[in-house]
Amino acid sequence: MMNSHSPFSVFVGVDVSKDKLDFAFADGQETFSIDNSPQQIVTELLGRIKTPQATLVVMEATGGYEELLVTQLQQHNIAVAVVNPRRVRAFAAGIGKDAKTDLIDAHVIAFYGQVVKPAAQAARSDDEKKLQALVERRRQLLDLINQENNRRQQTADPEIQEYIQQSLETLKNQVKTIDERLAQCVQADTANARKVEILASVQGVGPVAVSTILAKLPELGKLNRGEIAKLVGVAPLNNDSGQSSGQRRTFGGRSYVRRVLYMATLVATRFNSRIKTFYQRLLSQGKPKKLALTAAMRKLLTILNNLIKTDQLWKEPCKTSV
Repeated sequence: MMNSHSPFSVFVGVDVSKDKLDFAFADGQETFSIDNSPQQIVTELLGRIKTPQATLVVMEATGGYEELLVTQLQQHNIAVAVVNPRRVRAFAAGIGKDAKTDLIDAHVIAFYGQVVKPAAQAARSDDEKKLQALVERRRQLLDLINQENNRRQQTADPEIQEYIQQSLETLKNQVKTIDERLAQCVQADTANARKVEILASVQGVGPVAVSTILAKLPELGKLNRGEIAKLVGVAPLNNDSGQSSGQRRTFGGRSYVRRVLYMATLVATRFNSRIKTFYQRLLSQGKPKKLALTAAMRKLLTILNNLIKTDQLWKEPCKTSV
């Protein structure tokens, strides 16, 4: 979101990766790289920011690698904007920045911040940080479960299979424990109580989906339906090149949000009358099950986005008598 009345005069762009952070000031006077660690952020970065209250540090959403930097900067009262990578890429194309290195990316992000002046992200409360950490740990556990299942399929040794089974049981028990904690956190979240009430009013959207949306999709209700669908990765995009025309398909977006939305949609196709009717109609038209389910995911996301935007609880459609 562009802010024409930005209080910032210094813009710092960051290209974030798992192990490294590349920084560039929009004025072009300084570039540097540091480790993505709390010690390096404090010792190497903060001393270079001469006017903290006039500085906005801009970075792309990377799926979690930026969280440590965001937390450290906000703890030291330095404003942060986490922006959509697609918008930065479109901006880069518009100014003719085709070359790609980490430091060039940092320069582009800094210039994007200077031109667009995105709004600073509000600092998260302790409750929000806890929710974010639990949701992220749940995602990690699901990835580990998937990896262990793959390993079990790749070995014929009964002893190794037993070890893997024990590991899987431990991981699944941790997921169950985290799910219980997420339900407690959602119930105790007074700051987002209205949003929780709205999301939970929709059949198919349980505590895991609510907590994931709160932690991983704060843009819900702030974007139009096309933008939110692209952000999650359920918008059908053209796959065309030159004179060839491919099928429209969905790709990109926030994979973990999409995974949780998929599970919520499976439940909704059984118990949410509007989603169920929509899904069954697509199947009756001969649509492949996968395509119909993706469309149902998109419809459920659109419903949630509209309910948050209009501050309304879900209402089941009235049944008309014949």
